[in-house]
Amino acid sequence: MAGRRVVVIGDVMIDEWIWGTVSRISPEAPVPVVAVSNHSFTLGGAGNVAHNLRALGANVDFIAAVGDDPEADRITALLADIGIAGSGLVRLDDRPTTRKTRVVAHNQQVVRADWESTNALADIDRHRIIEKIATSIGTADAVVLSDYNKGLMSREIVEAALGCPLVVADPKPENIRLFAGVNCIAPNVSEAARASGIAIVDGPSLERAGRALLDELGCRYVVVTRGEAGMSLFGRDGERADIPSVARTVFDVSGAGDTVVAVLTLALSARIAIATSVALANLAAGAVVEKLGTATASPAEIMALLQFDLDGR
Repeated sequence: MAGRRVVVIGDVMIDEWIWGTVSRISPEAPVPVVAVSNHSFTLGGAGNVAHNLRALGANVDFIAAVGDDPEADRITALLADIGIAGSGLVRLDDRPTTRKTRVVAHNQQVVRADWESTNALADIDRHRIIEKIATSIGTADAVVLSDYNKGLMSREIVEAALGCPLVVADPKPENIRLFAGVNCIAPNVSEAARASGIAIVDGPSLERAGRALLDELGCRYVVVTRGEAGMSLFGRDGERADIPSVARTVFDVSGAGDTVVAVLTLALSARIAIATSVALANLAAGAVVEKLGTATASPAEIMALLQFDLDGR
């Protein structure tokens, strides 16, 4: 998988983390007072997908829209730290860079504050994104479309990405029809239910939802992430598998879906069989949920979790 070239297109955000402890309630209102001990920033959304790809040795081109603000500069610097050029960032003056500030005390989120715009891109800005896609996909092994419903995705952008032989998408239900024709989608179980219009309450309803998404989008595979229940694979040619979760401890599920789509894409780009690709993505998700905050899984961590799973059988 190392050395593959993947183009990531999607909604980037910056995750701001304020870490501390709580020992008293504010006299001004019935809320905890957090004594701050640390303050950090990480790449979120499509940026977390790119970070996960880099952690596994992929070469990444990154295309996203950001504001014309200091947070865009911070994203550029964070990308540079992991070896990704910021030349694919399109700066816009009509919206802020998406930023999510989380206050965490004693390993639990106290509150989250969001700065964002979800308005669709203006035509001229969408065309700037498409131009960057056209210059990037010619030598790419795969494309990831990471949709957080922040206004970037459109049918024109998806069609531009379909110029690559392998396109994997993580769509939001509101935008599901934009992704017709991609090779694979990887929603979580709640998103799969909303996108298909089928309430998923048991195995048969999960089966119906997976098959409905295959039919509606004409894609090759649907991979549904199911939290502690693991992952389920549905293939156009009858491929079917349920893979149980292998997480030893769950601290934080933030960003686990980003890890899944990154590993799944990278494995498929290396021509690894779909069932094995899903199993690898499942192991990687198990590794990241053992960490607090958005995180990546290294090859060593994936192998360690595989050994743990084998030892437990």
